[in-house]
Amino acid sequence: MESARDVLRALAKRHAFGDLEALTADTGIRGLCAFGQRVLDLDAEDFGMPEEVGEVPKDLLDRARASRMPQAPKEQPRGALKTLHPAYGLLLEVIDIRWKRREMAPLVATIHIASEYLAMLAWEPVLGHAGDPALLGRSVNGEGTRFGVPVEPGSERMCDHTRPERSACERALRVSAEPPPGWRAYLDRQHSQVAQALGDCAARCRTPCSVMSRMDDAVRADLTERCKLASEFTDSALVRLRHAAPVGHGFGVPSPEEVQTAWARARASLRHQRLGKAALDGSEDRGYPLPGLPALFSAIAGAELVADDLLHEVSHRITAALA
Repeated sequence: MESARDVLRALAKRHAFGDLEALTADTGIRGLCAFGQRVLDLDAEDFGMPEEVGEVPKDLLDRARASRMPQAPKEQPRGALKTLHPAYGLLLEVIDIRWKRREMAPLVATIHIASEYLAMLAWEPVLGHAGDPALLGRSVNGEGTRFGVPVEPGSERMCDHTRPERSACERALRVSAEPPPGWRAYLDRQHSQVAQALGDCAARCRTPCSVMSRMDDAVRADLTERCKLASEFTDSALVRLRHAAPVGHGFGVPSPEEVQTAWARARASLRHQRLGKAALDGSEDRGYPLPGLPALFSAIAGAELVADDLLHEVSHRITAALA
């Protein structure tokens, strides 16, 4: 018969942090469990909350905070506004864990989150940051720009941004001077629209303005190719599964087989692009539940991205504490 401690260790290995927290009275382990569950749930706003300091080792807190959006305009460090690479490593790890736990609804939700910021991931090497509003103006302002600028009806040079995208872009250029509540409202509701707008600038705009024309031809061509691949993924069968899950507009939850089928269809579509074919055909991440996904994200980022092991490390430390 398994002992109570064996059961707790099994829960830790399955990353069942919430269940484990409810079953243990050890305050140190409970702190690690609360932290692990928050990270697994991608509750990035609260990564490294003050109540966790002292209960969770600093190295784990620092790794989580690298994927966190700063909650005030001048907060340091800048986390996911400096670079999205740690955030995408964490997203890949969460997708892997959700697959192994057969939790398809949160898996699909995680894939959808990844799709929303892929264009910003593509722009990061060009901007030098991940769309930080405090720094964005230097790359999109200036003569000839239409980024965040109202476009008069009938203008000869219309902007392809939708009205919500133009509103989000205009807000992005001034939100760093707003108080924290306004800053957080922008991050919650409009930052992903700015990512989409930047993707449209590179991949879809029919009348490019100085946001694109100021770049060297080689840089522009590379950015356009990576943004087109990001757009193709966002429109793929895999991301569209969200609309069949409770986090979307329906009440069904896709099965693992349906997720695999959707990813196979998405891979076939993504291979029509040169960059997508090169990434997927050259992938060595065959052990990943969605083979080729890390390689695809890496191609869009222009840098190697791999699944993080932050949650596995939390599980390891809980298991060690239980021993």
